[in-house]
Amino acid sequence: MSGSGRRGRETVYRALPLTPLWCDEGWMYLATVIDLFSRRVIGWSLSHRMTKQLVCDAMSMAFDARDDVEGVIMHTDRGSQYCSTQFQRLLRGHGARSSMSAKGDCFDNACAESFFHSLKVEAIHGERFETRESVRAVVFEYIEVYYNRTRRHTTADNASPVKYEMAHAA
Repeated sequence: MSGSGRRGRETVYRALPLTPLWCDEGWMYLATVIDLFSRRVIGWSLSHRMTKQLVCDAMSMAFDARDDVEGVIMHTDRGSQYCSTQFQRLLRGHGARSSMSAKGDCFDNACAESFFHSLKVEAIHGERFETRESVRAVVFEYIEVYYNRTRRHTTADNASPVKYEMAHAA
């Protein structure tokens, strides 16, 4: 499927600010890329460090998930990982365009805050994770099995992101 199956509209992906997740082995940081059309998480990566490689890995996964990303607008915050030469080169190499939030614009992060809130309330809060692998397993299950395929979104006509994309496929 090209983009999300939309024609005549700009495709916008949103890279979310990194969020920390705790386990007994230390912090894990989650980077995600969401297609704003369907709210589908199309790329994500976890690491014990907040690096430019972390966001590049999430972005690469997003590019691999879509057939045609030429002209996609990649909207991010102004974090150093997203401003890095490596990340910007990755975008240009796939024909994507970079867009960044205005400094201190909390409304630009509404999608990010909503996703991370859902993840933490529905899968993380109240749980104790002994290992980084256990965090990775829970995040995988939440994103790939539940959030993208089952969880309904009001912005997607009360359908899951996958069902919404299928309903709007060209």
